[in-house]
Amino acid sequence: MSMQDRTTNRMLYSLKVAGAQTASALGDRLGVTAVAARQMLGRLYEDGLVAFEDSRESVGRPKRFWHLTNAGNAQFPDNHAGLTADLLASVSAVFGDAGLDQLISHRERTTLEQYRTALEPITSLGGKVQHLAEIRSAEGYMAEVSRDAGGDLVLIENHCPICVAAKACQKLCRSELEVFQAALGPNVEVKRFEHILKGARRCAYRIVEKHDERRQLAMKL
Repeated sequence: MSMQDRTTNRMLYSLKVAGAQTASALGDRLGVTAVAARQMLGRLYEDGLVAFEDSRESVGRPKRFWHLTNAGNAQFPDNHAGLTADLLASVSAVFGDAGLDQLISHRERTTLEQYRTALEPITSLGGKVQHLAEIRSAEGYMAEVSRDAGGDLVLIENHCPICVAAKACQKLCRSELEVFQAALGPNVEVKRFEHILKGARRCAYRIVEKHDERRQLAMKL
Protein backbone atom coordinates (compact mmCIF):
# COMPACT_ATOMS: atom_id res chain seq x y z
CA MET A 1 0.00 0.00 0.00
CA SER A 2 1.37 3.40 -1.02
CA MET A 3 1.80 6.37 1.31
CA GLN A 4 -1.07 8.09 -0.50
CA ASP A 5 -3.37 5.11 0.01
CA ARG A 6 -2.50 4.97 3.71
CA THR A 7 -3.21 8.69 4.10
CA THR A 8 -6.52 8.28 2.27
CA ASN A 9 -7.50 5.43 4.60
CA ARG A 10 -6.57 7.57 7.58
CA MET A 11 -8.75 10.35 6.19
CA LEU A 12 -11.74 8.02 5.91
CA TYR A 13 -11.06 6.78 9.45
CA SER A 14 -10.84 10.35 10.78
CA LEU A 15 -14.16 11.27 9.20
CA LYS A 16 -15.70 8.12 10.64
CA VAL A 17 -14.47 8.73 14.17
CA ALA A 18 -14.61 12.53 14.44
CA GLY A 19 -17.46 13.34 12.06
CA ALA A 20 -17.68 16.17 9.54
CA GLN A 21 -14.53 18.28 9.25
CA THR A 22 -13.01 20.95 7.04
CA ALA A 23 -10.11 20.14 4.73
CA SER A 24 -7.86 22.29 6.92
CA ALA A 25 -8.82 20.37 10.08
CA LEU A 26 -8.27 17.04 8.31
CA GLY A 27 -4.88 18.21 7.09
CA ASP A 28 -3.86 19.08 10.66
CA ARG A 29 -5.00 15.66 11.89
CA LEU A 30 -3.16 13.80 9.16
CA GLY A 31 -0.03 15.95 9.05
CA VAL A 32 -0.53 17.15 5.48
CA THR A 33 -1.26 20.56 4.01
CA ALA A 34 -4.82 21.79 3.50
CA VAL A 35 -4.16 21.75 -0.26
CA ALA A 36 -3.16 18.08 -0.15
CA ALA A 37 -6.20 17.28 2.00
CA ARG A 38 -8.50 18.99 -0.53
CA GLN A 39 -6.93 17.00 -3.35
CA MET A 40 -7.54 13.72 -1.52
CA LEU A 41 -11.08 14.78 -0.65
CA GLY A 42 -11.65 15.58 -4.32
CA ARG A 43 -10.65 12.05 -5.31
CA LEU A 44 -12.83 10.56 -2.58
CA TYR A 45 -15.71 12.77 -3.73
CA GLU A 46 -15.32 11.48 -7.29
CA ASP A 47 -15.43 7.94 -5.92
CA GLY A 48 -18.64 8.72 -4.05
CA LEU A 49 -17.09 8.08 -0.62
CA VAL A 50 -17.45 11.61 0.78
CA ALA A 51 -19.79 14.56 0.37
CA PHE A 52 -19.82 18.08 1.75
CA GLU A 53 -22.02 20.79 3.19
CA ASP A 54 -21.19 24.49 3.28
CA SER A 55 -21.85 26.22 6.59
CA ARG A 56 -21.66 29.93 7.33
CA GLU A 57 -20.63 30.12 10.98
CA SER A 58 -19.67 33.82 11.01
CA VAL A 59 -19.08 36.78 8.74
CA GLY A 60 -17.08 35.80 5.68
CA ARG A 61 -16.92 32.87 3.31
CA PRO A 62 -18.79 29.72 4.38
CA LYS A 63 -16.76 26.76 5.57
CA ARG A 64 -16.99 23.46 3.72
CA PHE A 65 -17.46 20.45 5.99
CA TRP A 66 -16.76 17.01 4.56
CA HIS A 67 -18.48 13.82 5.74
CA LEU A 68 -18.75 10.17 4.74
CA THR A 69 -21.49 9.01 2.40
CA ASN A 70 -23.22 5.66 2.79
CA ALA A 71 -20.63 4.25 0.42
CA GLY A 72 -17.89 5.72 2.59
CA ASN A 73 -19.34 4.15 5.71
CA ALA A 74 -19.53 0.84 3.84
CA GLN A 75 -15.70 0.83 3.65
CA PHE A 76 -15.64 -0.25 7.29
CA PRO A 77 -16.22 -3.86 8.38
CA ASP A 78 -19.87 -4.88 8.64
CA ASN A 79 -19.42 -8.32 10.22
CA HIS A 80 -21.26 -9.96 7.30
CA ALA A 81 -24.35 -8.03 8.37
CA GLY A 82 -26.22 -8.81 5.17
CA LEU A 83 -25.96 -12.53 5.86
CA THR A 84 -27.02 -11.91 9.47
CA ALA A 85 -30.10 -10.01 8.30
CA ASP A 86 -31.01 -12.88 5.96
CA LEU A 87 -30.61 -15.40 8.76
CA LEU A 88 -32.82 -13.34 11.09
CA ALA A 89 -35.47 -13.12 8.40
CA SER A 90 -35.28 -16.89 7.90
CA VAL A 91 -35.60 -17.55 11.64
CA SER A 92 -38.66 -15.30 11.77
CA ALA A 93 -40.20 -16.99 8.73
CA VAL A 94 -39.62 -20.55 10.01
CA PHE A 95 -40.09 -20.15 13.76
CA GLY A 96 -42.17 -16.97 13.99
CA ASP A 97 -41.64 -13.96 16.21
CA ALA A 98 -41.39 -16.20 19.28
CA GLY A 99 -38.47 -18.05 17.74
CA LEU A 100 -36.74 -14.79 16.83
CA ASP A 101 -37.23 -13.49 20.37
CA GLN A 102 -35.72 -16.71 21.73
CA LEU A 103 -32.67 -16.36 19.47
CA ILE A 104 -32.08 -12.73 20.49
CA SER A 105 -32.54 -13.60 24.17
CA HIS A 106 -29.94 -16.34 23.86
CA ARG A 107 -27.49 -13.92 22.22
CA GLU A 108 -28.22 -11.39 24.95
CA ARG A 109 -27.55 -13.89 27.76
CA THR A 110 -24.31 -15.08 26.18
CA THR A 111 -23.02 -11.56 25.55
CA LEU A 112 -24.00 -10.42 29.03
CA GLU A 113 -22.16 -13.32 30.64
CA GLN A 114 -19.00 -12.46 28.67
CA TYR A 115 -19.19 -8.77 29.57
CA ARG A 116 -19.89 -9.42 33.25
CA THR A 117 -16.95 -11.79 33.50
CA ALA A 118 -14.66 -9.21 31.90
CA LEU A 119 -15.90 -6.26 34.00
CA GLU A 120 -16.29 -7.97 37.38
CA PRO A 121 -12.67 -7.47 38.58
CA ILE A 122 -12.87 -3.71 37.90
CA THR A 123 -14.16 -1.63 40.81
CA SER A 124 -14.63 1.88 39.37
CA LEU A 125 -17.43 2.79 36.97
CA GLY A 126 -14.96 4.69 34.78
CA GLY A 127 -12.73 1.64 34.57
CA LYS A 128 -15.66 -0.60 33.69
CA VAL A 129 -16.87 1.69 30.92
CA GLN A 130 -13.36 2.03 29.50
CA HIS A 131 -12.89 -1.73 29.40
CA LEU A 132 -16.34 -2.15 27.86
CA ALA A 133 -15.28 0.26 25.12
CA GLU A 134 -12.17 -1.83 24.50
CA ILE A 135 -14.29 -4.97 24.22
CA ARG A 136 -16.71 -3.30 21.85
CA SER A 137 -13.84 -1.97 19.71
CA ALA A 138 -12.50 -5.50 19.38
CA GLU A 139 -15.97 -6.46 18.14
CA GLY A 140 -15.83 -3.79 15.43
CA TYR A 141 -17.73 -0.90 17.01
CA MET A 142 -14.82 1.61 17.07
CA ALA A 143 -15.78 2.56 20.63
CA GLU A 144 -14.32 5.23 22.87
CA VAL A 145 -15.10 6.92 26.19
CA SER A 146 -15.36 10.61 26.98
CA ARG A 147 -17.08 12.88 29.49
CA ASP A 148 -19.76 15.43 28.68
CA ALA A 149 -19.91 19.00 29.95
CA GLY A 150 -21.52 17.82 33.19
CA GLY A 151 -18.80 15.26 33.85
CA ASP A 152 -20.90 12.21 33.01
CA LEU A 153 -19.31 9.26 31.28
CA VAL A 154 -20.22 8.84 27.61
CA LEU A 155 -19.66 5.61 25.68
CA ILE A 156 -19.41 6.38 21.96
CA GLU A 157 -19.59 3.80 19.18
CA ASN A 158 -18.47 5.29 15.87
CA HIS A 159 -19.38 2.25 13.81
CA CYS A 160 -22.08 -0.41 13.95
CA PRO A 161 -20.92 -3.69 12.36
CA ILE A 162 -24.45 -5.12 12.64
CA CYS A 163 -26.24 -2.03 11.31
CA VAL A 164 -27.87 -3.83 8.39
CA ALA A 165 -29.10 -6.58 10.69
CA ALA A 166 -30.25 -4.07 13.29
CA LYS A 167 -32.27 -2.20 10.68
CA ALA A 168 -34.00 -5.47 9.84
CA CYS A 169 -34.54 -6.31 13.50
CA GLN A 170 -34.90 -3.36 15.88
CA LYS A 171 -34.87 -5.80 18.81
CA LEU A 172 -31.11 -6.22 18.36
CA CYS A 173 -30.53 -2.57 19.29
CA ARG A 174 -32.86 -2.75 22.29
CA SER A 175 -31.06 -5.91 23.36
CA GLU A 176 -27.64 -4.22 23.29
CA LEU A 177 -28.85 -1.34 25.43
CA GLU A 178 -30.23 -3.81 27.97
CA VAL A 179 -26.95 -5.74 27.98
CA PHE A 180 -24.96 -2.57 28.76
CA GLN A 181 -27.34 -1.77 31.61
CA ALA A 182 -27.14 -5.25 33.10
CA ALA A 183 -23.37 -5.58 32.65
CA LEU A 184 -22.64 -2.31 34.46
CA GLY A 185 -24.90 -3.18 37.39
CA PRO A 186 -28.14 -2.09 39.08
CA ASN A 187 -26.67 1.13 40.48
CA VAL A 188 -25.93 2.48 37.01
CA GLU A 189 -28.29 3.91 34.41
CA VAL A 190 -27.52 3.86 30.70
CA LYS A 191 -29.33 6.18 28.30
CA ARG A 192 -28.76 6.23 24.54
CA PHE A 193 -28.97 9.80 23.21
CA GLU A 194 -27.50 9.34 19.73
CA HIS A 195 -28.55 6.45 17.52
CA ILE A 196 -27.27 5.42 14.10
CA LEU A 197 -30.61 3.89 13.16
CA LYS A 198 -32.27 7.26 13.81
CA GLY A 199 -29.94 9.09 11.48
CA ALA A 200 -27.03 9.95 13.78
CA ARG A 201 -23.50 9.27 12.58
CA ARG A 202 -22.79 7.23 15.72
CA CYS A 203 -24.38 5.69 18.81
CA ALA A 204 -23.70 7.40 22.12
CA TYR A 205 -24.69 6.37 25.64
CA ARG A 206 -24.66 8.54 28.77
CA ILE A 207 -23.77 6.48 31.84
CA VAL A 208 -24.35 7.68 35.41
CA GLU A 209 -24.58 6.18 38.86
CA LYS A 210 -28.13 6.16 40.21
CA HIS A 211 -27.25 7.65 43.59
CA ASP A 212 -26.58 10.97 41.87
CA GLU A 213 -30.20 12.18 41.86
CA ARG A 214 -29.41 15.53 40.20
CA ARG A 215 -27.87 13.86 37.16
CA GLN A 216 -30.59 11.25 36.98
CA LEU A 217 -33.22 13.99 36.84
CA ALA A 218 -31.30 15.78 34.09
CA MET A 219 -31.11 12.56 32.04
CA LYS A 220 -34.88 12.17 32.13
CA LEU A 221 -35.63 15.75 31.03
